[in-house]
Amino acid sequence: MRKILVAALLCLAGPLLAQTGGEGYYKDIFMDSGIRLTSKSDLPVARYLDLKMERFISAVTKELTVVDTVLQYATIVGSPIDENGILLYPDGAPRFRMIYVNGGLATQHGRSLTPEGRARVKEYIDSGGSYLGSCAGAFLCGRYMDTIEAKPREYLNIWPGYGVDTGMSGTYTGMTLDKDSPLLKYNDFGGDHFVDSVYHNNGCYAVPLLEPGDAKTEVLLRYDADTMKLARPVHGRPSAWAYKQNERSGRVIAIGSHPESRAYGEILDLMAALVFYALDGNGIILEKGELKDGEPRVMDRRTADQDPAYTRIGDRQYHHFFVNVPKGAKTLTIELSTPAGWKDFDLYLFADRDRQAFRRSAPYKNVVLGSDKTLVIKDPKPGKLFISVFCATTVDTEETKYGERYTGRTDVLNGVPYTIQVNCE
Repeated sequence: MRKILVAALLCLAGPLLAQTGGEGYYKDIFMDSGIRLTSKSDLPVARYLDLKMERFISAVTKELTVVDTVLQYATIVGSPIDENGILLYPDGAPRFRMIYVNGGLATQHGRSLTPEGRARVKEYIDSGGSYLGSCAGAFLCGRYMDTIEAKPREYLNIWPGYGVDTGMSGTYTGMTLDKDSPLLKYNDFGGDHFVDSVYHNNGCYAVPLLEPGDAKTEVLLRYDADTMKLARPVHGRPSAWAYKQNERSGRVIAIGSHPESRAYGEILDLMAALVFYALDGNGIILEKGELKDGEPRVMDRRTADQDPAYTRIGDRQYHHFFVNVPKGAKTLTIELSTPAGWKDFDLYLFADRDRQAFRRSAPYKNVVLGSDKTLVIKDPKPGKLFISVFCATTVDTEETKYGERYTGRTDVLNGVPYTIQVNCE
């Protein structure tokens, strides 16, 4: 009965998570099936949880073309129409809630990303986006070690630990959950805290580093392989782990095996729990700053200016502000405007006394189409009032063999400039 209840809650939680937890992001998941990774186009857990996903797929695994290299660089690092790449908004905030990195050849994929691409992924994690990688994706998040010594690799270094090759390929292994595993918040896995027959192909186990600070590696799963004839001591080693550096950064999750392709059963539930824990680990988003009475705040900087507090807004992004309402104010007026040539973007305006203002919860809102608008609050209570601007204009997509290609309003990718001002009377 308990398993049925937990499974029912998990099924219900997926659509709910996509509808409420994802506000302020363009979409939920970006899947990296890029150069030297498995060219998968499908991620069953995204359908299971009703999450919105986009992908980059390297069309050729062995004989790469110039197109593969150019497209991967433009997607991750950036291009003239999208100056800081698909993962980030113009101000450096995460555009997707999570990046999922497939299996394949970790060293070659890390090298193909280039130093700029690896730095872009790290910036994405540091700014609050989460990471989930399996097999090669697990190797990539940390550093490489064989059974004797650490060896340099062009990896992401977003987790301060080592992935050690298990020496197992083309096989299956069980996985156990410790009694304090965070994944048990999402499923009890039949009450035995065990998942059987997870596919494994040259993946790794974790050797965390001991850190002086508070950020520690959490063990999510352990290999159960005591009945297998193993050349290396894999049994009981961490097979999946998580790391979150601070409240602003996203959560990094890695698993040495391959639960990602299963579209049914307990292994799909395992993948769902990993995704849930990653999404629950998104970093907090702070306000851009305080709006002063009668002082216009101009948000017109571009990515290259490196001034995120005054940078333009991206598609389906929120910019959060606050104002301190003085005692005795009879009317608070919030005015939003864009410069000439930017009037055909849809920017919405929200305000909330209790929390950061979002479309579904804010008591004060103006969602008239267009960019210029006014929001008037009568007899505002004194104290802190949260205000947000939301860019409803977004791109269209079309399917290609390399994944989604943006069409339509691609001019939104480099951000929409605007001015916001509050007046108290």
